[in-house]
Amino acid sequence: MQTRHAFEAEVSQLLELVIGSLYTRKEIFLRELVSNAQDALDKLRFRAVTEPELMAGDGTLEVRIRVDAEPGVLVIEDTGVGMTEAELAKNLGTLAHSGTKAFLEKLGERRGDVSLIGQFGVGFYSAFLVADRVDVVSRAAGHDQAFRWSSDAKNGFTIEPAERAARGTEIRLHLKADLAKEYLDRWHIKDLVRQYSDYVSYPVKLEVEKEGPDGQRELEQINRAKALWQRPKAEISSEEYEELYKHITHDYEPHLAHTHFKVEGTMEFLGLLYVPRRAPFDLFNPSGKRGLRLFVRRVFILEDAQEILPVYLRFLRGVVDSDDLPLNVSRETLQESRVLHAIKKQVTKKALDLLDDLAKDKPEDYAIFWKAFGAVLKEGLAGDSAEKDRIAKLLRAPSTKEAAGGLASFDAYKTRMPEDQKAIYYLYGESEDVLRRSPYLEALEKKGFEVLFFTDPVDEWAMSGLGEYDKTPLVSAMRADLELEKTAEETEKERKDKEALSPLLTRITKVLGDRVREVKLSDRLTDSPACLVLTKTAAPAFMEKLLRESGRKVPHEKRIFEINAAHPLMKNLASKIEVESANVEGIDGWIEVLYDQALLSEGSPLEDPNGFARRVTAMLVELSAR
Repeated sequence: MQTRHAFEAEVSQLLELVIGSLYTRKEIFLRELVSNAQDALDKLRFRAVTEPELMAGDGTLEVRIRVDAEPGVLVIEDTGVGMTEAELAKNLGTLAHSGTKAFLEKLGERRGDVSLIGQFGVGFYSAFLVADRVDVVSRAAGHDQAFRWSSDAKNGFTIEPAERAARGTEIRLHLKADLAKEYLDRWHIKDLVRQYSDYVSYPVKLEVEKEGPDGQRELEQINRAKALWQRPKAEISSEEYEELYKHITHDYEPHLAHTHFKVEGTMEFLGLLYVPRRAPFDLFNPSGKRGLRLFVRRVFILEDAQEILPVYLRFLRGVVDSDDLPLNVSRETLQESRVLHAIKKQVTKKALDLLDDLAKDKPEDYAIFWKAFGAVLKEGLAGDSAEKDRIAKLLRAPSTKEAAGGLASFDAYKTRMPEDQKAIYYLYGESEDVLRRSPYLEALEKKGFEVLFFTDPVDEWAMSGLGEYDKTPLVSAMRADLELEKTAEETEKERKDKEALSPLLTRITKVLGDRVREVKLSDRLTDSPACLVLTKTAAPAFMEKLLRESGRKVPHEKRIFEINAAHPLMKNLASKIEVESANVEGIDGWIEVLYDQALLSEGSPLEDPNGFARRVTAMLVELSAR
């Protein structure tokens, strides 16, 4: 006998939200129904431990999908615990929990941003995204009678006795006309199951037509059923790890390294992280894909779960599988929570451990990694204060004491430091080749001090964020605060040079005017006549160039103009001023050329390229006439 029931008022509201706005993708219905089937199978297996008779005669535990194209029906069936008549009415017709009204109010206000998935069984109602009517035929384990629940999501639901040969639940979706072709396509069903339910712990089988004149049908398993990361590491071969990597990334090249781990304690989750060999084309695209594949109880939830991976580790690929993560009610986004932060912290630790091991055990592979992803990892030096010291240990850079193409670590650098060296020196610019010929190296190299070369756009920001390594300050060779220690003899010589060159310094100051902040003698130059150095807040020329190219307005901060008192050109100019004190304008052209040379050396554009060309030409004419 059929009985008619009205939905609770809250269920009617929930159905409106599910159909109207809760889910952004209709295809999610299949994930939700397969997930519910998995729950029913789990419950049966758990109860059968103490009630073995529930599985008497049939130990099959699986999910089956069937396509009935003629009436436009998609069937999802399981051999799980099933439901009685009362359970059908309770589970599918009511929200029999306290706080239902408040839940719906929150849901309406925040568009699903509520961590209540599973508490109300709302996943079942996603069936109405694609179906005009849903029939559920279920027979509870240990019972002989089955019942049918039917609804069109508008006029309540009916329950009546039905026939079903074995325990379990069959859900029949009478698909909407405009969606029938899409969701009755067996290939599309396979793709959706492999995308969302590939690793649920039971076989998911699709009924397919068998080739032959009789057109018989058989069941074909379309999911993997066993999640590799759920298995003990000792049982997994390197080939299996590689196969999963290529499956989830579609990368044709083998990965460089991986780590497989399980975190237990106040929370539990499994993870499998891979380091790719090559950088993707969208690595520096702000809208590019990043993050790990997220599973909750082996059910796929998100393709790129950015919230569980720091942005500076966005090159990693892999999976995280947790039973504890709170999701929004549609299971399409993560909720902010302590669990989420704890997982992110653990994933970060495991990732950095993996890179540590790669650097120690396989330095050649680590060099490949660094070339592809070093610029990304360095973002963490300024962006993650908690882990910057660990990241700094992983940093590699060319240096004055490494051959071209070689890379130095901070630890290797420190082992080569002379006893009187008080800082780690670095130079930032457009390329290693340009930096190796930079005038800013001269005094440092003469003292035997190593200089690291940084050429990535992120480097200046990263070094400022790091500040020091192992209590040794990081100092840019381009900045005014270089402060190299001097002997008493060097200090006395500087005093005499300043006195002797005072008229020249005064003239340079007048000629350059407000183009520079200050004119002073240099202790960083040995071969070049002059250079421009940065104040504490000024950005290097290469950084200014990059910022301008990105469309940002960058004010050019005045530099300090340093001259080399020992250079013959400076001595000659000083002599000219002394001899031609009444006609010092004659050396102004030389000062302008020196300034332009300094601009070129630091990587800045010339303020007047044509003027520079004319002055150089005039000097060449003058010199050639002698």
